[in-house]
Amino acid sequence: MAATAYHPAIGTLQPLAYFNSSSIHRECTNISAKLIPKGFKIDLGLLRRASYCSRNKSSFIIQASSAQTTLFSPVSSPSNNTTTDSPKKSNEAALILIRHGESLWNEKNLFTGCVDVPLTKKGVEEAIEAGKRISNIPVDMIYTSALIRAQMTAMLAMTEHRRKKVPIIMHNESERATAWSQIFSEETKKQCIPVVTAWQLNERMYGELQGLNKQETADRYGKEQVHEWRRSYDTPPPNGESLEMCAERAVAYFKEHIEPQLLFGKNVMIAAHGNSLRSIIMYLDKLTSQEVISLELSTGIPMLYISKEGKFIRRGSPAAPTEAGVYAYTKRLAAYRQKLDQMLN
Repeated sequence: MAATAYHPAIGTLQPLAYFNSSSIHRECTNISAKLIPKGFKIDLGLLRRASYCSRNKSSFIIQASSAQTTLFSPVSSPSNNTTTDSPKKSNEAALILIRHGESLWNEKNLFTGCVDVPLTKKGVEEAIEAGKRISNIPVDMIYTSALIRAQMTAMLAMTEHRRKKVPIIMHNESERATAWSQIFSEETKKQCIPVVTAWQLNERMYGELQGLNKQETADRYGKEQVHEWRRSYDTPPPNGESLEMCAERAVAYFKEHIEPQLLFGKNVMIAAHGNSLRSIIMYLDKLTSQEVISLELSTGIPMLYISKEGKFIRRGSPAAPTEAGVYAYTKRLAAYRQKLDQMLN
């Protein structure tokens, strides 16, 4: 993977973080970069993946592949006097999980799966209410599925956040899309939150059931058969995914791309779907395949976890934005809310 970095003084590259379509990676190296028409070109043979420099500096990054680049806001590297092969872990970070609000096909009682259906008016209201519940919890990064109902939920929720940072979807589907979506104000970048979309967080694919009415399908195939397709762990609907298959992709993505950000101290929000979030919760709470099939997630209700020392601690759902107690699960979250109060009052 080719990588390039913007820096005011062309020469030695600084500790960097960069986006690709599904994650953030970190690299550090001391090599020269030369400005060319399509970006900065570097010798990939000199890169050391997941290494860190000792300088406590930051840069905004452009990551490039053969056909795409992506802009990212500043990320500082750990400050120490040695080079290590792993990032410095933070004591804790917040992880917020939100199932999207009601969709138009939820309302019509249709199997939706990976069909890209938007929210209803009720779904919009649920997303806004979810935002109120997390309005005092720090958010540094947002991950959503590739489906509009999850993206709408994330965006609407962030309109209620007291920090008032703007969520920006990162576009690297083409070189032009990336170039045209660049931000050229450093001050503006500081007020943005990167949003990464990933198909791996999509809802379970319901195969030949997608678009069918749930009641009519039960009448046709029998309630027991439809219940098995919907609620068993390893039985997929015709030409679709089982929960087990959905979990394989969702959990793999979480472990490879999201968990490292939490270990590094980044506060993350994930807006996704019932089955992809059930899969992730199965991993976080170490549930069995029998326990996860009975797990129900309400639309638009956020779930808070604390990532600390490589472990995940479930804190439930914040009750209401006016109740300070629900945000005082840790001293760090309580201090963050106090800081917000001081800034905004």
